[in-house]
Amino acid sequence: MSELEKKDLTVLAIESSCDETACAIVKNGREVLSNIIATQIDIHKRYGGVVPEIASRNHIDAITNVVNEALEKANMKLEDIDLVSATYGPGLVGALLVGLSTAKAMAWASKKPFLGVHHIEGHIAANYITHKDLEPPYICLVVSGGHSNLVYVKDYTEFEILGRTRDDAVGEAFDKVSRVIGLEYPGGPKIDKLAKEGKPSYKLPKTFFDDSLDFSFSGIKTAVINLVHKEGIDNINIPDLCYSFEDAVTDVLLSNLLKACHMKGTNKVALAGGVSANSFLRARLDKMGEENNLKIYYPELVYCTDNAAMIGAAAYYDYMVGKKSDWNLNAIPYLKLGDKLRK
Repeated sequence: MSELEKKDLTVLAIESSCDETACAIVKNGREVLSNIIATQIDIHKRYGGVVPEIASRNHIDAITNVVNEALEKANMKLEDIDLVSATYGPGLVGALLVGLSTAKAMAWASKKPFLGVHHIEGHIAANYITHKDLEPPYICLVVSGGHSNLVYVKDYTEFEILGRTRDDAVGEAFDKVSRVIGLEYPGGPKIDKLAKEGKPSYKLPKTFFDDSLDFSFSGIKTAVINLVHKEGIDNINIPDLCYSFEDAVTDVLLSNLLKACHMKGTNKVALAGGVSANSFLRARLDKMGEENNLKIYYPELVYCTDNAAMIGAAAYYDYMVGKKSDWNLNAIPYLKLGDKLRK
């Protein structure tokens, strides 16, 4: 056992990739001592989506108080921290820079090591907080506003991409459809709620690829837009449309997920990302798990959307295999899962 593995490791983590300013204190990758999130949803709601410049300014306003509150709730001081980490990509570049610069400054001032964390790896690692027994390998379906990936998690820091979206991410499709049918931002939870009152009365397209497990959701988004324009919003049964939309999207996601399980010979499946909070998706996955003898894992709701605890969990496993970042690490807004740039 290495010296690193012999001692407890307490990580201060910052997440600021989009419109949540978050800081958490995480011990040994799975124990959350504090997890503070300042959301900007009410600010961006009036614009129908996140405005990058406004998000950056609000991160600057919130970051100091959020960090101080995380330390206070954990009953710790900066000198008690072993590692400082922050998301460096993907995300909005200005938003990322606020968290990244804050983390670097704190690490430099306290003479602590600093580590940049991949946002999507953080979403995957959120499962380790909720499920203390979960260990790789397993298949993870990452579904969020900006990402849709099928990932074979070979080890805590080793990932094989089995499929990814070729156009819209699934969360992006949710948001665009919600705007078309007149729901305010964020649209995903509202579609999920309305779908509970509906039935699958609209036939919407599903896209599958013969040669890959990739996704495509632009077709279903366009079909909804064309339907609304043709029929008129007043002639559309909104709950039925929400149900039909979720039904089609979920069928595509879970069909590819089951194929990935067969491909890799594993019965362990995890969800990650903001859309993993979707009740329709969870219910369908549970049913698929029962029918196919799968072990299903998904994070608690607070760890589905952007948070810093997941970044602290991912940072722990990165640091345990010897990873660290230089002070000149920059924000990388279009960082893809599988990219391992740290410097």
